[in-house]
Amino acid sequence: MKKRLVIIIPIILALASFALLPINKDISFDKVSDIPKFELEYQINDTIKVVYPEAKNVNETVLITELLKRFHYKKVPLNDSLSSVIYTNYLENLDNTKLYFRTSDIASFDKYKFEIDDMLKAGNIEVPYQVFAVFKERYYERIAYVNQLFERDFDFSKKEFFDLDRKEATYPKSIAAQDELWRKYIKSEILNYVLDDKTQEEAKEILIKRYKRYKTAMQQYNSADIYQIFMNSYMESLDPHTSYFNPITAENFDIEMSKSLEGIGARLSKDGDYTVVYSIVPGGPAFKGNELHDNDKIIGVAQGKEGEMIDVVGWRNDDVVQLIRGKKGTLVRLNVLKAEGGVSSKPQVIEIVRDKINLEDARAESQVYEFIKEGEPYRLGVVNIPSFYKDFKNASSGNAEFNSTTRDVQKLIADLKTKEIDGLLIDLRRNGGGALDEAVELTGLFVDHGPVVQVKDYVNKIHQEDDNSNEVFYNGPLTVLTSRLSASASEIFAAAIQDYRRGVIIGEQSFGKGTVQSLIGLQQYIPEEKEKLGQLKLTTAKFYRINGGSTQNLGVTPDVKLPSTFDHTEVGEASYASALKWDKIPAANYNLDNSVTDEFIIQLNQAYSLRAKSDKDLQNLIADLEKLKERRGIKKVSLNEAERRTQLEEEEKAQPTVDELDSAAYSKEGLTSETSEKTLKLKDVYLEESLLILADVVSLADA
Repeated sequence: MKKRLVIIIPIILALASFALLPINKDISFDKVSDIPKFELEYQINDTIKVVYPEAKNVNETVLITELLKRFHYKKVPLNDSLSSVIYTNYLENLDNTKLYFRTSDIASFDKYKFEIDDMLKAGNIEVPYQVFAVFKERYYERIAYVNQLFERDFDFSKKEFFDLDRKEATYPKSIAAQDELWRKYIKSEILNYVLDDKTQEEAKEILIKRYKRYKTAMQQYNSADIYQIFMNSYMESLDPHTSYFNPITAENFDIEMSKSLEGIGARLSKDGDYTVVYSIVPGGPAFKGNELHDNDKIIGVAQGKEGEMIDVVGWRNDDVVQLIRGKKGTLVRLNVLKAEGGVSSKPQVIEIVRDKINLEDARAESQVYEFIKEGEPYRLGVVNIPSFYKDFKNASSGNAEFNSTTRDVQKLIADLKTKEIDGLLIDLRRNGGGALDEAVELTGLFVDHGPVVQVKDYVNKIHQEDDNSNEVFYNGPLTVLTSRLSASASEIFAAAIQDYRRGVIIGEQSFGKGTVQSLIGLQQYIPEEKEKLGQLKLTTAKFYRINGGSTQNLGVTPDVKLPSTFDHTEVGEASYASALKWDKIPAANYNLDNSVTDEFIIQLNQAYSLRAKSDKDLQNLIADLEKLKERRGIKKVSLNEAERRTQLEEEEKAQPTVDELDSAAYSKEGLTSETSEKTLKLKDVYLEESLLILADVVSLADA
């Protein structure tokens, strides 16, 4: 279960997704006068200190509102309708599990549901601060009640249940109802530790420390923190990639980006009380180890082999990062709730040796696989591309040997040609994007010339990025392997290969991130403001395929679909409520390659379907993924210890571990082949099946 206090969307500087927004000199902001007052009719406990907006926030709010109105791609008017969405977002960002507020609180807030638009336009945002003060009071009340619960023992022989998913739940109507809700919540938390072989007293000790940290963290919230929460509630109403960073958050980001990357190589964000892996840095220790993945939740951190596992649920993100960081060569142990298993799953301990993140290790790699299928020998090449990278510094300085994805892949393919491969597979499963021009140039290795992607900006102007190579470097059978984690530049490349009918796309439907963000500092618009202002990241453009369809939300649909590890409603752009919708613009002018026809795709799917009926490994993977989805779909858990233990034992016997499924879907094991009597047999089931499909492509192309 999640308790979300702050949503901070981290910035990942992928050049395919960012641009700099120029200053418009016609935008000017003077002191706002005659601001209407919006007072909350609620008597706040005298012991609760009410924090108010800073004076600079008046102009800052008006400025942000105007910038969004002029430059955001989605032209949504700031009116009562949007006001209602912002209001709902703010309440969810404070209390998305409906554990703290009561119905009486919400009733007192509801009168302002359709007035937030007027507040933002005027720069008066005192009401959100007073709502936060009510939340703070409720927060302290709950901590006091929790401390009372820790004084008693819980009976785990009773037949009780706790609803894990409170998204659709209602707020408690009374203090008594709220107390009962929290009794079950804390009982569930303690039972989780008991099932992990801890005593009730040990579990209570961990939770007592946790709630003490919660109280300290709440006491540390200042005006800038509250402003960021509220403004991001506004941003989230427009799209999931637009966000506001207060001066401290923006400064920390700038410092982080300027430092050399060192640690485990994972970018972290916050989801309620949980520290969540936002993305794995290609080339880092976590990437090489392949045990920690996107959307995993880190609930504990320990130093070395014997260090105490420190519970970090509820910690501020910066504090968790400090624990995880350390000297090169030292070991850190992470207690992790795997994304695939859900919050109710049993935690897994992952060991990672810290290291300096060498981006050289994130470069493309290749491997040749030789095997016999249906009596025919095949020699197939695989190129794994973890990101679309480019050494811009050396490239701009004229260094002819600068590193880039396209240059590296071209060298790898040249080497594979000397080994006389029959076909080529490009593996993009763990590729979250990168430099747009690299996606364009890489496409040029496989098509003669023409457009690769179209971009439509906030004033509806459309331009296209073209490949002007006028030559095809590799013209043999081609397949591209994607996953739900393939995003941005990966989707641009895969979509172009598909639209030109140059190759076959295999795997899962991709992420669906088809928007461009601009990062701007607010200080440049109000230079006379002595206090530091924050930064705004806003969506200013959208990517479109050359066939006219957007990559946004929908992503790239494979020609041959493999069983999916993730549910599209949980991972990917479509999982965000405010994600921009898929749409279409006129197609670009391009010439089809026609290596891949509709009949060709039908034949490949028929061959795959027949194999799926007889391939034991593939059948097991499909069955296991279905069981895992069922496990993730559980909405409530038993608070009876015997029932829970029986359930866990059955799951361990009947189902593979989440790590085993990760290995099957996202393993790098494929770079070291294992064969048995020339029959392809890999731990990486997805790669194995993709190579068999590529063999079908080769066979059909020769027919």
